[in-house]
Amino acid sequence: MDILIMAAQMILGLSILVGLHEFGHLLAAKAFGMRVEQYSIGFPPKIFSFKYGETVYSIGAIPLGGFVKISGMIDESLDLEKMKEEPEPWEFRAKPAWQRLIVMMGGIIVNVITGIIIFIIIIFTYGESNITKEELNKNGIYAHALAQELGLQTWDRIIKVNGEDYQYYDDITSADVLLADDAYYTVDRDGEIIDIQIPSNFLEKFSPRKNRDVSFIDYITTFSVGKIDKKMGAAAGGLMEGDRIVSVDGQSVKYFHEFKEVAKNLKGQMAHFVVSRNEQLVELDIEISEDGKVGFVSNVDIESTIKYYTFLEAIPKGTKDAFNIVFINIKAFGKIFSGDLNFSESVSGPIGIAKIFGSTWNWPRFWNLVGLLSMILAFMNFLPIPALDGGHVMFLTFEIVSGHKPSDKFMEVAQKVGMVLLLGLMVFVIFNDIFKEIWP
Repeated sequence: MDILIMAAQMILGLSILVGLHEFGHLLAAKAFGMRVEQYSIGFPPKIFSFKYGETVYSIGAIPLGGFVKISGMIDESLDLEKMKEEPEPWEFRAKPAWQRLIVMMGGIIVNVITGIIIFIIIIFTYGESNITKEELNKNGIYAHALAQELGLQTWDRIIKVNGEDYQYYDDITSADVLLADDAYYTVDRDGEIIDIQIPSNFLEKFSPRKNRDVSFIDYITTFSVGKIDKKMGAAAGGLMEGDRIVSVDGQSVKYFHEFKEVAKNLKGQMAHFVVSRNEQLVELDIEISEDGKVGFVSNVDIESTIKYYTFLEAIPKGTKDAFNIVFINIKAFGKIFSGDLNFSESVSGPIGIAKIFGSTWNWPRFWNLVGLLSMILAFMNFLPIPALDGGHVMFLTFEIVSGHKPSDKFMEVAQKVGMVLLLGLMVFVIFNDIFKEIWP
């Protein structure tokens, strides 16, 4: 079931984004009087189709892309015989270069607009929830394995990031920080001030592989028992909402991270719990699952701040958040080309994307990821690679500036080269995902 939920979210998210992207091309083409022969979400074989006007609208069985076929354009179809004929007035190649440029930018523009709208709505609807620096440092941080590898320790208090003060928990874990050159944390460790350097390739450690824990930093907090899962050991053992776990098999568990560590060490076993219930100590025997879970939602005793925005305030904030994704991707590409980041660790295909969506359907998280992917899709399509929109934009810009149109033969060869590159990249990312799954 978990796999089906992950796959369903990925397919729905990508279908929305690809559909809107191709619809951007379609609208621009029709606005300039070009004939659009086909609009498809997904690749053949065809599942469903209908014809409206001059255009066939269809849904393909392979949901990892889509396309529009515009008359008179050298595209994936490589209809070269048609290109040998004289251009008709409704064909792509018969239109001025500036119109063709707008058509090729149509999908990218729609994806950017989609990403911005999603982030504006999310900011306006949910606001920004975060934990202040003061609240985080009240007890210090819990350092997971990745943080320990960096040199951080549980109970450290992070007081500066890259030598500067910060406001919120998210400020210390953002991609901006992890991608910065010569980045470092300044921590207070039992009164001693220490700088912890962040290696330039540290972000690739977060690439999900089988059995790799990509958790980084958590806050240390006391907790109580929240909602109980009736199908797991907590319910069968008599744990109740509001209980505070005092010890497990004789080990004190004041803080939530302590409880998780103890439960992990006792996975698959029946454990003796002592809980505080209405100021009385109650003893329970509770089975811990094979993955170290007891079966309750924790209510952590940490105060988060929620900043709400008016709709007018959400517009610049959502726009900034959307474009920040593009800037982060540009920075990441720079580190890949400089060798600071490993390409195979930094890219994800369908499996990796599905895992990011997760095994539970959470609409706010779903739309946040769709907005993020929309901006990434716009950025990737703008790359000057033949067969991508950015490749066409590059050639059309050359035509507008120089006044000379590349020959159809050149465009044919460029399209073929681009398709080979894209197919090769697609095969690579799919097998790269599989490799990450089977290789610890």
